[in-house]
Amino acid sequence: MFVNNYAILGGDKRQIALIENLAKDGANLWVVGFDKINFDNRIIKTNAENAIKNSYYIIFPLPVTKDGILLNSPFGKNKLVLNDKLAKKLYNKKIFCGTSEKLLKLGKIWEKLNIIDYSKNLEFAIRNSVPTAEGAIEIAMHEYPETVNGSKCLVAGFGNLGKALSELLYGMKAKVTVSARKTEDIANIECRGYKSILTSKIKETNDYDIVFNTIPDLIFDAKTLKKFSKDCIIIDLASAPGGVDFKTASKLGIKAIQALSLPGKVAPKTAGLIIKKTIYNIIKKEEIK
Repeated sequence: MFVNNYAILGGDKRQIALIENLAKDGANLWVVGFDKINFDNRIIKTNAENAIKNSYYIIFPLPVTKDGILLNSPFGKNKLVLNDKLAKKLYNKKIFCGTSEKLLKLGKIWEKLNIIDYSKNLEFAIRNSVPTAEGAIEIAMHEYPETVNGSKCLVAGFGNLGKALSELLYGMKAKVTVSARKTEDIANIECRGYKSILTSKIKETNDYDIVFNTIPDLIFDAKTLKKFSKDCIIIDLASAPGGVDFKTASKLGIKAIQALSLPGKVAPKTAGLIIKKTIYNIIKKEEIK
């Protein structure tokens, strides 16, 4: 059943790298939404109906859609509407996507499809944390008027991204404080040589030059931001809507940057390879079952 056939529908530079990697592996590829890109002749540019008909695996981008209506396809000339008509063509297909929430909200037909969200896969999260962390530090180096070396940095959250980010900052000789909710994470933070703080206590502190938020909750609300210096820079890495009250930050004169999809901007080739590896391993696990 076309087990080596893939339809790639939309996406940014990460998906371009994914397509090129799949082609190197000998996959048969039908792509949609890449009219502005020149591919190898083996890669077939076509419409959604033909791509889906000829493929078993369907890969949507990360994010699938930005407005909840149209496919995220910045390199396409025509807009593809994510409607029930398209969903009906996806029955009996294995569908991969990133950030599936908006896709599943499109209607009951979409909920019945075999959709696998690769962005929620732990392997993906771990691998993706490094290019995200590097991208965040790149922003800090551009926006902060002094060196990251020696700066007082707060990393809010000690998940995969928080761990990668704090390690890179520590290696750059920044003064790193990391927040966590659990006492066992606090112990882990301190054993790595960083300063620690409970996430609930962030609102009681303010002595930071650069703040990196990785927590998808409103940690930096108006009350917390009012204690921060106007010279502090906040880089929000949490998924939308993020963890920062951007309106209040603007009123207070605090530079707050919402930094989404960093791997696709700073390391698209690496990000595309990560997506491919994750999907391959998901398929292997499914086959074992």
